[in-house]
Amino acid sequence: MTGRTTIHLQDESDRWRWVCPRGHRSWEPTNHHFWCQKCARLDGADGVFHELRNKKTGNLVKRDDLLLETPVGQYESREGSA
Repeated sequence: MTGRTTIHLQDESDRWRWVCPRGHRSWEPTNHHFWCQKCARLDGADGVFHELRNKKTGNLVKRDDLLLETPVGQYESREGSA
């Protein structure tokens, strides 16, 4: 057991439960952080962040404490190939 919280990226319920720190659901994982489309459109705001808010608990959870699952495995293990 890793001790990390799992988010199934293709599961609508999981995606609905987690939001960016500003409360948007338009976030996506990228490399070792997250990016939010709505935050990126705001003046003076950065779309890049390192935590997601659990809407159920209200807690912010760091990227390193989350395990992101895709239909083909863990998000971190997906490497591009040349």
